[in-house]
Amino acid sequence: QASLKAFFPLLTPVIILGGILLGVFTPTEAAAVAVAYAILIGMVVLRTLKASDLPDVFMRAAMTSAVVLLLVGAAMAFKTVVSLSYAPQILADWILALSQNPLILLFLINLLLFVVGMFLDAGPAIIILGPILGPIFVDLGIDPIHFAIIMSVNLTVGLATPPMGLVLFVASSVSGERVETIAKAILPFLLVEIIVIFLITFIPEISMTIPRLTGFAD
Repeated sequence: QASLKAFFPLLTPVIILGGILLGVFTPTEAAAVAVAYAILIGMVVLRTLKASDLPDVFMRAAMTSAVVLLLVGAAMAFKTVVSLSYAPQILADWILALSQNPLILLFLINLLLFVVGMFLDAGPAIIILGPILGPIFVDLGIDPIHFAIIMSVNLTVGLATPPMGLVLFVASSVSGERVETIAKAILPFLLVEIIVIFLITFIPEISMTIPRLTGFAD
């Protein structure tokens, strides 16, 4: 009985990822599908959710969404300031002037991306730095898919790094814990993520095997 109750909620990520990967709905539509599915499971299958509970659930969801959207808006404003100051281009030019060895440059760019990820959201950082760094590393012989994976993973980890990691503030608003407390608690996990970043960087087979098998890379 307990396993049956757990089965339907655990289907949620399967429905979300399956629907997106199969092209049934977009990520935004997947969020709406997940909400509808959660309400259905809570009210009909598990019967742990009542109609009278919905206003409070919607209110708490709206408050959390408002906090997240305010943070995203602030990140976009900061992205504009950084972009107009040409700071990413200056940092990239400075690092690329240090060496022509692709391995050394990958190491330095990982450091740059990690620092950038501390202050910028992953999306704006990719938009700003991707067109600058991508062609340079492709000319150095780095597969563009490999470099895209390195950049995406690195900047995504930056979402959870202080002082401006968006995930830290979202987790703080949801849990009620201080940002400093959350940042200290995730330090061991960040260390593992940093090791993973360098493994992905210097052992391409880790991230390139599936793209090669599926024909997306040579």
